[in-house]
Amino acid sequence: MDFHGIDLNLLVAFDALMAERNVTRAAARVGVSQPAMSAALARLRTLLGDPLFLRGAGGLLPTQRARDLGEPLSQALAQIKATLVSPAEFVPHKASLVFNLGLQDYPTFVLLPALMEALAAQAPGIALNVRAFNDRDQAVDLLDAGAIDAAVGVLPTQADGRILTRPVLQDEFVTILARDHPAARRGMSMKCFLSLTHVLVSPEGDRHGIVDQTLAQDGKVRKLGLTVPQMFAVPGVVARTRMTATLLKRFALASEAAGQLLLFPPPLALPPIGFHLTWHRRNDSPPAQVWLRDLIAATAALL
Repeated sequence: MDFHGIDLNLLVAFDALMAERNVTRAAARVGVSQPAMSAALARLRTLLGDPLFLRGAGGLLPTQRARDLGEPLSQALAQIKATLVSPAEFVPHKASLVFNLGLQDYPTFVLLPALMEALAAQAPGIALNVRAFNDRDQAVDLLDAGAIDAAVGVLPTQADGRILTRPVLQDEFVTILARDHPAARRGMSMKCFLSLTHVLVSPEGDRHGIVDQTLAQDGKVRKLGLTVPQMFAVPGVVARTRMTATLLKRFALASEAAGQLLLFPPPLALPPIGFHLTWHRRNDSPPAQVWLRDLIAATAALL
């Protein structure tokens, strides 16, 4: 292959196809017609001797050769752009725009109030449009579609070179009881834990969460009295009943029912849960996007 004969526009087209996984969206991204993008793909296939993209149910699927090229070429193009183009200065307190942010339940409850406080202080002209998601991989679909600028949730399972991540939050599990619960005086032993009726938070409706999976390793089973898709009502339910729940500590402490609850370390080994900030590579460099991600990370760090 003659390196000197490569058209830089073909590499731009390849980068757009890797990001969008759709010929029409890739064409719109670089400002060309769909036939022109299809022609660029045909030239790339000939030039590199590989199909590069295959059609699948969810759009174009990159071959291994395309995956190998995607990250280095994206970085190289970003460096060229940074060298040639001086980005417009972003001044937060003068900006007037809307960011679309994907949030799972936990960061919505724990992080969003502090984030809005920070926005009001630093950039009052900026608004947030929050999109909820439960399935961790739904964030990738929303980012691919351009429906959100960034997301905060559990790390996606299908992220690859086009999806970038940054850890921002980590929390541990606690088991909660109403303050006046008779068992509260005895502490939370495994015997006490298994004698209680439990609330399970399961966005997918599965009645076998991480607690149940951990118990099953020792042949133990707990009694479930309530399964809910979201965690918001759980502290209030526990405060008003003889039920218990095992959930993330910051959520329990931030709930309106916190003063009516006692928190115990669970009598089984549960790993901490991490939440990541994720974004699409197409949004990696714009100053406004960088500022938003830094603000989210700084706000989370203060928690």
